[in-house]
Amino acid sequence: MISYIKGLITFKNPAYIIVETGGIGYHVNISLNTYTQVEKLEHVKILTHLHIKEDSHTLYGFADEAERSIFRNLLSVSGIGTNTARILLSSMTADEVRAAIVGEDVMAFKKVKGVGPKTAKRVILDLKDKIMKESGDTPLSITPKDNTIRNEALSALVALGFAKIKVQKTLNKILSEQAEVNSVEDLIKIALKQLS
Repeated sequence: MISYIKGLITFKNPAYIIVETGGIGYHVNISLNTYTQVEKLEHVKILTHLHIKEDSHTLYGFADEAERSIFRNLLSVSGIGTNTARILLSSMTADEVRAAIVGEDVMAFKKVKGVGPKTAKRVILDLKDKIMKESGDTPLSITPKDNTIRNEALSALVALGFAKIKVQKTLNKILSEQAEVNSVEDLIKIALKQLS
């Protein structure tokens, strides 16, 4: 298994880069998110995932471990191949994918080309517990009313510049510990105190 490649970028475009090291040029497929991080670099240390099929060995590259981890998790879902995983990570950041899974946000996935509602639900069903275990979250049951309040508060707080995953964790915690919170305004006020 090739864990990473460190070397000179001899070619780059939004779909792949060629990294030369030890006189060998490695063709590394990348997402748009990784491209934006390596676009201005000449030398790079790119984390990799080697995908082996009968007729090909293909390298996928990632600017950070968070993206590689989500990519590998996505590949474990039935019906998600390397192309769909890469399209997902080109349309959303690793944090956004993680937030959509934890928040059971089917609509976030449906915006991605080639991902329908069935696939989105399968990704959430297969990966939610795994992602929550990795990030130390605990699942919680949210009523439809709580979910509406939570989604409105989430949108508002993300618009204010807070990180989506951090906001989701905070809102989940508040809703599970303070059952009396029943308005978006109250939820945002409490969340702002905990986030600042």
